[in-house]
Amino acid sequence: MGLVVYLDTILVPLSIFLTVGYHAYLWHNFKKKPFTTSIGINELRRRAWFLDIQQGDDKKGMLAVQSLRNTLMATTFTASITILVNMAMAALTNNSYKASRDLFDNPIFGLQSDGMFALKFGSASLLLLLSFLCSSMSIGHLIDANFLINASAEFAPPGHTQTVLERGFLLALIGNRVLCITLPLLLWMLGPVLVALSSMALVWLLYELDFSGKFKQGDKQSHGEQNMYA
Repeated sequence: MGLVVYLDTILVPLSIFLTVGYHAYLWHNFKKKPFTTSIGINELRRRAWFLDIQQGDDKKGMLAVQSLRNTLMATTFTASITILVNMAMAALTNNSYKASRDLFDNPIFGLQSDGMFALKFGSASLLLLLSFLCSSMSIGHLIDANFLINASAEFAPPGHTQTVLERGFLLALIGNRVLCITLPLLLWMLGPVLVALSSMALVWLLYELDFSGKFKQGDKQSHGEQNMYA
């Protein structure tokens, strides 16, 4: 029993702290040194792209709508995955609870009490709903940005349009990352050891995507772009 309590009370909070701490570190670098992260580089490029669109003609406005369509499709796909997984969890909760009493009685699978079982599925479900909410809000902002980009400057000031655009991309990123954080929690039913291993693998994978060497090599050039479009 002591081993079971140790695994659930140590490994799971440590895994959550690892993923949350990594994203806090990523946010700090994004705000202080955006040219060292892929998210910061993408934001700088979007600013340059937006200024180019605003100075262009109607053809560039149509190009902007087509470019944002891909982001809208990806965000819609993320929202669809979150709600489908959440509905599947709700449908299988009862059957999984009955099976867990027979299949997952080994201490390595952690506690299988009523309260712990509700915590496992409840925490994953809440994060999935949060991801769905952020993705849905992102879709609304990106649709508004599509309209504002092609509206006249009298009705849609460039500053407001850019704010709506960046807010849509930020909400899409948050929804995607919350979904990624939820994946280790979905493995909690199979034991806290899998939660810890999957969290470490997730952080390693996200680090490779967020802090790539090619971005660090282009610090000076990106820093110049940041000063130009700030």
